[in-house]
Amino acid sequence: MKIDLNCDVGEGMINEHLLLPYISSCNIACGGHFGDEKSIDKTIQLAIKNNVLIGAHPSFPDPINFGRKIMDVTKEELHKSIQSQLDLFLERMSKFNQKLHHIKPHGALYNLIAVDENAAINFIKSIKKYTKDVFLYVPYASAVERIAVQNDINIKYEAFADRNYNNDVTLVARSNENAIIADAEEVLNHICSIVFNKTVKTIFKVDKKIKADTFCIHGDHDNTLKILKFLSKQLSKKGIEIG
Repeated sequence: MKIDLNCDVGEGMINEHLLLPYISSCNIACGGHFGDEKSIDKTIQLAIKNNVLIGAHPSFPDPINFGRKIMDVTKEELHKSIQSQLDLFLERMSKFNQKLHHIKPHGALYNLIAVDENAAINFIKSIKKYTKDVFLYVPYASAVERIAVQNDINIKYEAFADRNYNNDVTLVARSNENAIIADAEEVLNHICSIVFNKTVKTIFKVDKKIKADTFCIHGDHDNTLKILKFLSKQLSKKGIEIG
């Protein structure tokens, strides 16, 4: 069994050189919640060095809140911002002769288009011209999944290895104390349940159906490196390969 393990990087944590050896794809901030030419270039180079697939990580244009709050912007303003972020990212990728593997929206934008069909439609309109031979990372049974499929966009289902879920298979809000799974053993069990049982245990101890082709580990947690090192050893013992 092989899984993709992805991580959000290029977000100012300056820990990419430690994390990238343990993952197989990465999502690089491209100027919305964080990122500029310098940080993008540095992270792309590290991804190349570690043979990690490269994705763009667009968001609400909100560095103050790190893209984790829904912004009151018009569809046109958001459309323009997302395309500006992707244009910048592709420009930097071309400098290193690299091909974009995937797009993964960030934070509040990701959560919004998972449940809001109109927002999902607007997002897909914004990214569609960038998606030839490019994957879109989406949550299972989400609005953005449905709209992406309708628009013939290649998708990969994403689950979060270090986040807890509600009964409707949405992520527990970061404002809740039980949103994050900080224990490495619990993260391992979380992944194994999804891989082998196609279910995730919610915070209410209910098993819910879920699919995942790629699993996200957030790069901005204090113990991310510890978790990744643990997974690199323990997943193989469960018959799961990262790659």
